[in-house]
Amino acid sequence: MERTAALAAQQPNYLIGPSRHGHALRPSSSFPEKRYPCPTSLRLQKQFPLAFCSVLQQPASPLIRNATLSDTYSNEVTELADLDWENLGFGLLPTDYMYTMKCGRDGNFFKGELRRFGNIELSPSAGVLNYGQGLFEGLKAYRKHDGNILLFRPEENALRMRMGAERMCMPSPSVEQFVEAVKATVLANRRWIPPTGKGSLYIRPLLMGSGAVLGLAPSPEYTFLIYVSPVGNYFKEGVAPIHLVVEHELHRATPGGTGGVKTIGNYAAVLKAQSAAKAKGFSDVLYLDCVQKKYLEEVSSCNIFVVKDKVISTPAIKGTILPGITRKSIIDVARSEGFQVEERLVAVDELLDADEVFCTGTAVVVSPVGSITYRGRRVNYVEGGFGVVAQQLYSVLTRLQMGLIDDKMNWTVELR
Repeated sequence: MERTAALAAQQPNYLIGPSRHGHALRPSSSFPEKRYPCPTSLRLQKQFPLAFCSVLQQPASPLIRNATLSDTYSNEVTELADLDWENLGFGLLPTDYMYTMKCGRDGNFFKGELRRFGNIELSPSAGVLNYGQGLFEGLKAYRKHDGNILLFRPEENALRMRMGAERMCMPSPSVEQFVEAVKATVLANRRWIPPTGKGSLYIRPLLMGSGAVLGLAPSPEYTFLIYVSPVGNYFKEGVAPIHLVVEHELHRATPGGTGGVKTIGNYAAVLKAQSAAKAKGFSDVLYLDCVQKKYLEEVSSCNIFVVKDKVISTPAIKGTILPGITRKSIIDVARSEGFQVEERLVAVDELLDADEVFCTGTAVVVSPVGSITYRGRRVNYVEGGFGVVAQQLYSVLTRLQMGLIDDKMNWTVELR
């Protein structure tokens, strides 16, 4: 520790930036690239060889924080970012570093790099901007009481991105590349991980067609990028019940389309109905299937569960519903707790006499539903908090995610 601190004191401030592989943002000619084998970057290289970053010396931009590598990476440094941790919402708070990795025409992603969080440069003709060739993921990191960090099922996000990339005609990082990049990004931004019980570090991996293309075709180049932000509750209600309205005119997805993968266009398509619902005082929108218009699909960014007589039902994954990782986890937790879980067609009429309804997702984790309005009829459920079933499942899952109970599922990945 003393040797690392001494070396850090001798070195100027560093930015983690682009390597010779070529990124649009380069150091100015008056500050040529210079590499340093600093202890912390060597540690990350050894720990995450697929996510090795290069280190450049250049003056700090006035738009970014002026932090040293030792401030960012040293395991001994425990100082948290200066935030109001008691009042975190769900919004972007710029952190220190992001991760980027490129892929050319050969379909192989070469070694990525950590660089200062900031704007990126894209051609106006980039595939993601012109034809929507892009995917994203979402997962979280939690701080344990002992200061160690837990990731929740990152390999599942990697597998889902690979599935989505195949549907969108894109190459994708391997599961190992994805997970190592997530680990490196989280460790680089560890001071932004909220204290235990105050929130989490939301991790947003992106895969996009960054190469220039004019005619309709796959992009000639792809960029894999990860940024992070500390977050609190997704809905303004916090863990209080949310209020949904069933949308029966507009639809989120169609059979044979891309509703079952996490492509960026799926989310733009819900904004009109969601904005109208929020203007009327609802929290979000619950969508129906577009063929018979009577079966539940999902909320704008969450999966839906219905409880009746201790039986938990959720719409089956059939190509129009995103296979949520929290959804999958809740099903497994529920079955381990002795509940009967059915994945099937769930008719909208079943909402009328349900005992409980709740939503699941990475951002919301588990959110109780207080009411659902369908064609002008409002059905009320629990008041002021969770129903009995949702509370039990929420408690088990969140305690597991935060390392408060033994992980018998082997779902968490611990970083020190």
